[in-house]
Amino acid sequence: MSDIATNQRAPDWMKGSATKLETELTAKYGKLEQPRIQRGLLQMSEYWRAQDGDAAAYEEFVRTNFAGDPETLDAMFNRYERLLEQLSGHMHEINREFRQQADLDLGPMLPFDGIFAAYDPAAHVLDDFFANKGAFVVLLNFPLTTLEERLTQGPKWTRRQWAEVRLAQDFSKRIPADVNLAIAQAASDTAEYIAQYNIWMHHLLDQNGERPFPPKLRLLSHWNLRDEIKADYADTQNGLRKQRMIQQVMEHIVRQTIPQVVVNNPNVDWNPRTNEVKPAAEKDSDSPVPAGLPVSNAPEPNTRYAMLLEAFAAEKKADPYSPTAPTFIARRFDEDREIPEKRVEAMFEQVLASPLVPKVAKLIQSRLGRPLEPFDIWYDGFRPRGAYTEAQLDAIVAKKYPTAEAYQKDIPNLLVKLGFTPEKAQFLANNIIVDPARGSGHAMGAEMRSEKAHLRTRVEKSGMNYKGYNIAIHEMGHNVEQTFSLNEIDYTLLKGVPNNAFTEALAFVFQGRDLELLGLAAPDVRSDALKTLNDFWGTYEISGVGLVDMGVWHWMYDHPKATPAQLQAATVEIAQNIWNRYYAPVFGKKDVVLLGIYSHMIDSFLYLPDYSMGHMIAYQIEEQMKKAGNTGPEFERMARMGEVTPDLWMENATGKPVGPEPLLAATEKALAFVSSQP
Repeated sequence: MSDIATNQRAPDWMKGSATKLETELTAKYGKLEQPRIQRGLLQMSEYWRAQDGDAAAYEEFVRTNFAGDPETLDAMFNRYERLLEQLSGHMHEINREFRQQADLDLGPMLPFDGIFAAYDPAAHVLDDFFANKGAFVVLLNFPLTTLEERLTQGPKWTRRQWAEVRLAQDFSKRIPADVNLAIAQAASDTAEYIAQYNIWMHHLLDQNGERPFPPKLRLLSHWNLRDEIKADYADTQNGLRKQRMIQQVMEHIVRQTIPQVVVNNPNVDWNPRTNEVKPAAEKDSDSPVPAGLPVSNAPEPNTRYAMLLEAFAAEKKADPYSPTAPTFIARRFDEDREIPEKRVEAMFEQVLASPLVPKVAKLIQSRLGRPLEPFDIWYDGFRPRGAYTEAQLDAIVAKKYPTAEAYQKDIPNLLVKLGFTPEKAQFLANNIIVDPARGSGHAMGAEMRSEKAHLRTRVEKSGMNYKGYNIAIHEMGHNVEQTFSLNEIDYTLLKGVPNNAFTEALAFVFQGRDLELLGLAAPDVRSDALKTLNDFWGTYEISGVGLVDMGVWHWMYDHPKATPAQLQAATVEIAQNIWNRYYAPVFGKKDVVLLGIYSHMIDSFLYLPDYSMGHMIAYQIEEQMKKAGNTGPEFERMARMGEVTPDLWMENATGKPVGPEPLLAATEKALAFVSSQP
């Protein structure tokens, strides 16, 4: 038997001691408390190990710490809630400060910056709480629950009961500190790799040696590359050839045929079609050529997949310490999302196989006036931004927001436009800090009420561009949710939302109104119908991406000793297979790998299904807001429900469980309306 298995067993004396204590405590506190006593003793037995003490120590601990009367139980609950908020909040604050140089655009990273970024100050907390037995106090007095119990019994629980459930879940695993540190290191390494994965677009050459993209355009993979494809639909002169070139770049990244020297390097020119690399004939940066890299087309050595394998190896270390969810996949779905994986997969396939897909595709093709090409999975012509070129939008945004501080000052105004009262908008703005991001951007909420949420987006030297603004609006949606669900919730143990898909959905509500907030669009019946079609097409695209992410993690578990090259080949095959099943019949081309381009696959660890679900949830939320006629108050009402199960949250928010049905029904109506218009 392995050391891990041995250390995970309860001592041989445990059963006898537990039986004795049950009799003793029942006699002391009465028969009504016996179910709680039985449950607490059973829960403790699942985690108590020989190193925690002998039978005498165990029995004395139980006698001392069982809260047998309501007053003691209330005091215990209230104190744990308050103190854990402080612990979590300050640990998060330290982590944020240690990651400043890695996350923000504050100049070059030095070697020691990576050490701080990878350090997790909370890695030892769980170990410490089992060692000092604070975790056992919780396990003795509050209920551990299964996903089935939360789904079936949760709707009948009080808010206090839900808070007790979440308190116990904090101690439902006994993962050693070294495992937590390994996961933190992998997260830091992958985040740093992705945050600097820029392509200097002016140095891309076509078959005629021409440069389709303007000087100084630096695009981060995948976010900016994808968004540039979307923006190029407005460029009737050069948009198509730029989109085709970006597709070639993406394919090289996924297949790892991209020359290593072109990554984040403005001093070489690259022809993605031929893969030829040569010294840059035009300079638009003073950056040096990366040290030790000759000007050649030598490919990136499967670094993308080496990073992913590092993440897999780190997360897999937690498997032996998670008996109820023994794989990272199970933990992400059963614990983090609280929606079974098979149900999530079925929701995605319901969209992907919908008969509406070819109908919407036919409409897009008619609007484009040409056959669809693979990059049209990111078709953006349903949105009103099509009336503006990317350069026009960049100029408008840069003038309005030359710095991160300028955006910070405008947050109250933006929130009022989104439907919040001036007082509520100012309250929210006072709890959000805007930082210039090194990568694409992200939202970092607070973990205690005395701290503030942080909004990170990229701000170039020439000012914020439209891509950065679009991301900022999205991240502001996260920050508003984070502020409401922490500062205005009844129990801080319920802070947040059911899972990441919900915070993504609430952020999508803001992001979808970015042009309206610039004064460039106003909703009407036709624009609402077009927005529905845009939401459907985006859900169709991202659902396939979610299936790829899921498929890759299953493959890694099936091949735990795989090399980066083998993972690269498997990822390509998985992406192609899903494309061939759900997209090739629509686009008329097989074996496309674009579904594997998302950077979240590398640095966010099985996060992409949240985006897919987030699109569905966002539509349900927005429909409810339209019915209510007030975005601000409805947003606040929903965000204050906190971390209950997804269906319970959604039924309270909209009257229906999570699913794609509302989006599909609305898409059918929108398609009929738009098709009937001249």
